[in-house]
Amino acid sequence: MAAVVFFSLWCVGEAGRMGGSLLMWEGFWPLVLMTLAIATATWKPLVSLGFTASLLAGQLFALIPPMAPNHWAIYVGSFIALGFILWTAPRRIRFIAAGTNTAAAAVMAFLMLSWRYGDGVGWFMPATAGDRWMLQNNGWQLFALLLLIAAACSAVGLLLALYQERGSLFRAREQAQNSLKETEIDLVVEQERIRIARDLHDVLAHSLAVIAAQADGTRYLSKDQPKAILNALDTIARSARSALVDAQRVIEGVRDDGMVAPQPRLSDIPALIDGMQRGSLKIASSESGTPVELSGGQEMAVFRIVQECLTNALKHGGRGTDVRLHFDWSGPGLTLHVASTTAPAAPAGQADPADRSTPRVGRGLAGMRERAHLAGGWLTAGPDGEHFRVTAFIPFGSRDATEEPAGSAAGGTVDEAAAPAARPALATAGVSLPAAPASEASGQEADDRG
Repeated sequence: MAAVVFFSLWCVGEAGRMGGSLLMWEGFWPLVLMTLAIATATWKPLVSLGFTASLLAGQLFALIPPMAPNHWAIYVGSFIALGFILWTAPRRIRFIAAGTNTAAAAVMAFLMLSWRYGDGVGWFMPATAGDRWMLQNNGWQLFALLLLIAAACSAVGLLLALYQERGSLFRAREQAQNSLKETEIDLVVEQERIRIARDLHDVLAHSLAVIAAQADGTRYLSKDQPKAILNALDTIARSARSALVDAQRVIEGVRDDGMVAPQPRLSDIPALIDGMQRGSLKIASSESGTPVELSGGQEMAVFRIVQECLTNALKHGGRGTDVRLHFDWSGPGLTLHVASTTAPAAPAGQADPADRSTPRVGRGLAGMRERAHLAGGWLTAGPDGEHFRVTAFIPFGSRDATEEPAGSAAGGTVDEAAAPAARPALATAGVSLPAAPASEASGQEADDRG
């Protein structure tokens, strides 16, 4: 824009002295080269300096017509380009441009004062006795005038650069302050999660240890009891030990570097189903379509949803509940169907019928919906006649579900807090995998009651 204005103003100002043709005007090429110098100053500063050097060299070697007495101000285009260079160019280029324009100002003064190049300054008398007298008396004055003009253009460019830099610093400071606030909030949240996880461990550790010890003691002292009772006692002991190990892994998984234990994947679902079948659920699992690899976060979401569905089926339907689990890979994503029968009434002595008839608002369904949403999909759940159906959809190629910190689930269910580390924890503790879901079922029940 500045180059267009510079060129247009000169054309308008010299319109009456061009002789009817812009190309025949003796100031045409100097004006074109200075316009190009301004146009390329912010884009290619070295090329801009090259246009100025080309003009001066062309005039020194008589390749370009010298300035007429009223055309010398075309040289100001070089100093305007200098201002743009000092505004936008790196530090090293700025020094090169300043030095180049200082030398150019000296050459310009010589070209305007020397009688060999047309006496191109209107307010000086023509020199006919050679250049020495003219340069001695007027050279420094004209050179100083050109430097003053260059300094004024340079000051404008530097002020613009300082203003822009100051604005950048203000924006950077504001971004840093916002980032600091967000970091402080994240730190407070993380500290609260760690505190809740540790409190959860302290509350559960003693109780779970007592439950496991009592169940083992009762089982060993009751060898003559029916096998169903012994299996139930064994399940109670395994579940308590597994829950205790999981609670311990919650604390161990929260480290200073923010890393947590490995998350469950789709390959862990068969072991989960086997464990829940030992807990007396009747599970029929099926699959259709060609399985597609999901992201780690999506696999974790599917595992948690299946785990929550089986846990709720055991809790609300009781032992012997029929559960149908189907994985459909034929669509644009994985569609998970889970249907479980609902018990019409609880057997006497096992649960309060009033509790069965009164719906309780728990966190299980909300947690499943949130997991599906974080995995890029959706989830619906509700009663359908004699069944309770859950349908979840996880699209292929979607974004990862947010990986949960080990202690983050302390605000949700107990099984969500412990399960991320369940598999490696059970392996190191020597506890079999099937016991994990049973402990997680009891944890979910405690959570829903909360």
